This record gives sequence, C-alpha cells and structure tokens, in this order.
Amino acid sequence: MLSKIIIQNYRTFRNFKLDFDPKMNILVGDNDAGKSTILEAISLALTGRLRGRLLAQELSPYLFHQEATAEYIAALREGREARPPEIIVELFLDSKTAPAELMGTNNLLRVNESGVRIRVALNPDYEPEYKEFIKDPTQVRLIPTEYYRVDWLAFSGNGITFRSIPATASLIDASNIHLQSGVDYYLNGIINSHLAPDERVKLTRAYRSLRENFAADDSIVKINEKLRGAPSDVSDRELTLGIDVSQKSSWESSIVPHLDELPFQYVGKGEQSTLKILLALNKKVEDAHIVLVEEPENHLSFSNLGKLVKKISDKCDGKQVFITTHSSYVLNKLGLEKLVLLSATEGFRLDSLPADTQDYFRKLSGYDTLRLVLARRSILVEGPSDELIVQRAYRDLHGCLPIEDGVDVISVRGLAFRRFLDIASLTGNVVAVVRDNDGTEAAEVQRKYAAHTVFPNISVHVGQDKTYKTLEPQLLKANGLIAMNAILGENFTSEADLLEHMEDRKTTCALMIFSSDQTINMPEYIRDAVA
Repeated sequence: MLSKIIIQNYRTFRNFKLDFDPKMNILVGDNDAGKSTILEAISLALTGRLRGRLLAQELSPYLFHQEATAEYIAALREGREARPPEIIVELFLDSKTAPAELMGTNNLLRVNESGVRIRVALNPDYEPEYKEFIKDPTQVRLIPTEYYRVDWLAFSGNGITFRSIPATASLIDASNIHLQSGVDYYLNGIINSHLAPDERVKLTRAYRSLRENFAADDSIVKINEKLRGAPSDVSDRELTLGIDVSQKSSWESSIVPHLDELPFQYVGKGEQSTLKILLALNKKVEDAHIVLVEEPENHLSFSNLGKLVKKISDKCDGKQVFITTHSSYVLNKLGLEKLVLLSATEGFRLDSLPADTQDYFRKLSGYDTLRLVLARRSILVEGPSDELIVQRAYRDLHGCLPIEDGVDVISVRGLAFRRFLDIASLTGNVVAVVRDNDGTEAAEVQRKYAAHTVFPNISVHVGQDKTYKTLEPQLLKANGLIAMNAILGENFTSEADLLEHMEDRKTTCALMIFSSDQTINMPEYIRDAVA
C-alpha cells in the first residue's frame, strides 16, 4: 500500500505533500485544484507511463509548474544563475511489505524508507548543447525538455522496472474508456455466463450463414455484376462486394447488445457511464492493489449514484482506493473521515472531526457538505427565508449576489451549525453564522460557539435585543411599519398584525423583500455578517 506522495514542479503542484489512508482516500477541491493530477502522479510513479506511453515519450514543457517555468526564464533573461527546474514525483510504500531493494534515502525527505520516484531533469550528456542554447535567453520561452531525461528509481537509487514494484494500480475514468471495447467486453461476459458451448457453436454457424447468404441476395448479385466490369487503374482483378467470413472477423466484433431495444451506444449517458466504470472494475481491479476512480458521479442521479458507490465499495474491498469527486453523496456515504481537501501545498484530512460529526454527515447525505468544503467563504443561515434576506443584504452592500462573488449561502438547521463549524475549524475557510437569538441574550448564544470562534476564520452573528427573537421582528424593527407595509404591499395598521402576517408567510415575505426595488434597512447583525 501507499503511505505518502511528494510532488515537485508537476502541473499544478510546486511543492506538495499528502499522507494516504490505507483504505479509502476521497480527494476534493475546486476546479484545477489538482485532484486528477494526484491520480495521474500515482499512476505515473507506479508505471513510469503517462496516458499509456512512457513519460520520456510524452515529456512536454507544459508538464512543469507554470511558476517554476516563469522563474527559470526570468532568471535567464536577467543574467542570474538559472537552474533548470526538475519534476519529481515520489511515492512512499508501506515498508513492512515493500521489497528491501526499494529501501533507501534517495528521496526529498532524506529518510530511510521504501518507495519509488520519477525524476525529470537535465541530461548531463546534453549539457554542452543546453549551455549553447541558453546563451541567447530571448529564445527561451519554455523549458527545453529536449535536453532532459527521465529517471525511474527506487529510494535505494537503483533503476527499476514495472516488475520491481509490489503495488499495481488501476486508473478508471469513464470519460476515457472507449465505448466499443466496453461493449465487446460486456457482450462477451453475458455470452460466457449464459450460453452453453453448443449454443455458442449454433450462434457462430448462424452468423456465418447469414454473412454467406449476403452474397447470394439478388440485389448484391446485380451490384457485383456491375462492379466486375468497372475499369480500375489499381488492379486487374475483378472487384466485388462481400462480407468477411474469416476467423478474425467473428460475431463477437459485429453483434451489438441492445438495452430495452436500443443499441448500447444510444442508451443514456448515465447508463453508459455506470456500465463503463463497472466493466473497468470487473476487468482491471482483480489483480490491482490500488484503485484510482475519477469522478464516478458524472451523468448520474442520486439513486443510481448510490448503487454505483455501493458497488465500487464492495468490489474494492481490501484494496487502497482513491476517488476524486464533487459530490456530497459520494463523500457522505464513503465517509467524511476519508476526505482530503486539496490546497496548493498539501491535503487536509477531516478524520480528526468528532466521531458524532462524522456520523451526522454520513447519515444526512442531503446536507451539502462539499459546498462548505469547496467554498472559500460561506454564510450559514437557519432557513430559506434567512437565505433570501442575507442574499439581498449582500447584494445591497457589494453590488452583486454572494454566489457571483464566490460566497455560498447555505441553509443549516438546528444543531447542524456546530457540525459545519467543526469542518470549518479544520479547513480554514471563512464562515459567518447568522442566526436568531430565540429570546436569549446574544452573548449567551455566542458562548455556545466559543470553541469555534477562537478560530479567526469563524464568526457568529446574532440579533442583540432578545425581545426581537427571530428574523421577522428584527426586520420590522429596522424598517418600521410604514416602510415594511410598502415593501410587502400591505396596509396593516399595527405592527403586531404585520408581524403575524410575516411570520405566517416567512418565505413568501422574504422573497418579496429580496425582489423589492425599495430601500431596505437590514438588521445590524446581518450587515456585519455580509460585510
């Protein structure tokens, strides 16, 4: 099993380190955070190949970290010493099971452990040509990879081959699985499972007979007679049309499975994606120690995704699994404690969350856990009416909706505030809580979150006057009877009647406030939160 990865100057990562869970690793992060890069780097270090070809054949200047490239070129042009950047990917293996020949200190940490590394560096044999090339720095626009070489080494410093590594990986990405090969494999699996040998023989004979009869069809006979007389400047032989009946062209490559009377390639994307992932699992995973799955949720509804996640979990039992995802459903069902939130330099694990918080999110998959994890700034509110008011307050202050500014407003109920803040205390994402005082002193409400507000990224905002228990009386207090009547299109003569109307129709009134073209005074605690 793999225990750790270190990546230097490869794609999105300048200097990156991540410890692995021995069973399940769920990688999440914003777009371009490097989720796919980690899977690719693991596969690269274990196989020496990128996209199925040796890395030396796929080597490109665009594999290097952009900042490292920019610094190298700037140093050249400024006349400073410019060391050509190197790509290094190191995988640390479990020393208890790894072969002794992989043990050594030839790694970036300089520790005596088992592992393998890919190193892309300037080839000493080409150093004279390289120095001649960089004499004119203006012509250097990218890393000159033509002067580089790829070394695939054990931590002992010895070169290795695929057979040297005790761990094998299977990378499964439905978007890169060719449909036709999947169809063939799917059909063959069904045939092998359900047809007796004599039935397979009958199928082969029927197929061959069908193809032989093709040439005897009257229309084909007439076409071939016409073709025989056609002049050709390529060959003196007669040209005719027929179907290949040789052994290499058998029914396995021609008969197409149908699902509900539709050819396989015409069924829905979700069905195709699920089937391709499961086919790949059946075909590749049996002999693999490590399974890498790229975003299994694509094209799938919650119900179908649930079935797929269960099958992935079952089929990969006893193996080390890495899954990239943007789906809270996948995350909650496989375990929040397995989550790895990616940053530019390392991955943050949430397995240090309290056990009851982990169980909470695992059971309540409807809560959009990843919204909090992925949003750099979030505002937590108590319900849909609060969400609408906070969005209006944000737009009034900043001139745009929160989501347009990268701020996610998330509706959270009851004790769930603390669950979400458990996550925020680890991720460092900025989170503001907006909640009612429910007739309690604001300071007392805020004390309930004292364990979380010690973190500088977390703040709790509560209405100060406990006689105004919830959002509606707070809004009425801030705007007054006349202004609130105008906003809601009502003509109540007493604040008590208007307040009763607002509390009976919370979401409807909140929507009218959100949509109103009139000036609205927001309660101070809401203004503080959106600021």
